[in-house]
Amino acid sequence: MRVVIGIPARYASSRFPGKPLALLAGRPMIAHVVEKALAANVGPVVVATDDERIATAVADMGVEMRMTRAGHASGSERLAEAVRDIDCDVVVNLQGDEPLIDPKAIRAVLDPMLRDETLPMATLACPITDQKHFQSPHVVKVVCNGSGRAMYFSRAAIPYPRQPAIQPLQHIGLYAYRKDFLMHYPKLLPCPAEQAEQLEQLRVLHHGYEIAVSVGDFACHGVDTPDDLAHAEALLKSI
Repeated sequence: MRVVIGIPARYASSRFPGKPLALLAGRPMIAHVVEKALAANVGPVVVATDDERIATAVADMGVEMRMTRAGHASGSERLAEAVRDIDCDVVVNLQGDEPLIDPKAIRAVLDPMLRDETLPMATLACPITDQKHFQSPHVVKVVCNGSGRAMYFSRAAIPYPRQPAIQPLQHIGLYAYRKDFLMHYPKLLPCPAEQAEQLEQLRVLHHGYEIAVSVGDFACHGVDTPDDLAHAEALLKSI
C-alpha cells in the first residue's frame, strides 16, 4: 500500500492568523508537524499550502511542497488538489496544527485501511476523561457503531449522559483516505450538519460513506488559539 502524508496548512486562519508560522520552542509550528510526519516513516510527506512563507519555513526539511489555491473550504479539499497527480493508494491528512501528534497515531490510522481494501476513510479517537473537555464545543466528539464505524461527530456533548454507561470519545482530526475517494470528496455537496457544526467529516457520513474509527490512548493537543500554543509549549518543555 503506497502511502503519502499530506499536511494542509493555510495562513489565514480566522481564529489564529499565521498559525503555521507561530513559534513553538523557537521553531515554526509547521516544522514540528513535518518532523512528526517524517518520524512516522510510512511514506513521502507533502505540504499543501497557499502561502510562500509557509513553504519557505519547511523548504529544507526533505518534504515536497505543493502550492494550492487559497479558496479551499477544508483541508481535505486542499489535499485533493495537492496530490491529484501523485501515484499512491492512500493519503493521510495530518493537519498543520498538530505539532505534538505521536507518530504512532499516524501509523495507527492506516490499520483499518490495511484490513479492508474497500474502506474509503479512517480516523482516530481517544477516551474523554475530563468533564470540561466533554462539554467544550472546541473538543469534537464521536459516537461509533458496533463495527467501529462513526455514527456522528459533534461539538456537542454526545452521547448525552442520561445514564453514563458509554465512554465518550474525543475525535482526533487525523484522517486516512483512499486516494480515489479523496479525489471524489470535493464533488460531494456540503450538507446542513456539516455547515452547522463546521465539521467536514459530516459530509462523508451524509452521503453514505463509512469512516472507520480506531480508538486508543492517542495524545491530542491541537493548536486552535494562542492559548493552545502556550499549552503546547509547556507540554514540550515537560517532556
